[in-house]
Amino acid sequence: MINRNSKLPYYYQLYEILRGQILRGEWQPGQMLPTETELLEQYQVSRATVRQALDMLVNEGLIYRQRGRGTFVSHPTIEQGLSRIISFTEDMRQRGLKPGTVVLAARIVPAPEEIAVSLQIEPGDELANLVRLRLADGEPMSIEDSYLVHRYCPGILSRDYAKNSLRQVLEMEYGLRLVYARQKIRAVAASRELAEKLSVSENDALLYIERISYTDREIPVEFLRIHHRGDRYTLYNELRD
Repeated sequence: MINRNSKLPYYYQLYEILRGQILRGEWQPGQMLPTETELLEQYQVSRATVRQALDMLVNEGLIYRQRGRGTFVSHPTIEQGLSRIISFTEDMRQRGLKPGTVVLAARIVPAPEEIAVSLQIEPGDELANLVRLRLADGEPMSIEDSYLVHRYCPGILSRDYAKNSLRQVLEMEYGLRLVYARQKIRAVAASRELAEKLSVSENDALLYIERISYTDREIPVEFLRIHHRGDRYTLYNELRD
């Protein structure tokens, strides 16, 4: 309980109490916390004190808010290294999570100028566009929007990518082994459409990756846009002198 004789502010005491309960597993990831009203009644503090304590937990990444629903315990973030190309399916399995995929779109489109330049093709050339929602243990994690030079892999969209690995199909059926990539990373706000698909709130932070992947013959084959949930992903890299 709150120690009324302590020199520590009430909000910080409440933060430590709630933080300890979360770290001890008294609330499980995805479980809803008591409401602000319930917390202020339980601990006999002001609403401003409760909100300040909750803000600290949000900033630490231990909880998240969903407008109109409540406050929930965060799932542990997934750290993803930047030193090698790894498929989502392989990555999740290595972490002991069950990967899942929902195909949102599979179509042939003309190459926009920006993507054509990146893939060293002519604007208007055919691209195989595959959009997938990626899941871990049934929870939305990211959306991958892939553009492949269709002449290198004709008919590639005939496969079921809810069950098959795109990288494996490229390598095993078309002899296209992706060995290195160049990418840009930045933070973006979730649009309404992305928020709905990723089960986050509109304007929540997402990690956006724009990647061009090359074969062992240095041929650019794939232009990929990824939107990761910002509350579930941490990107890291090792730097050496």
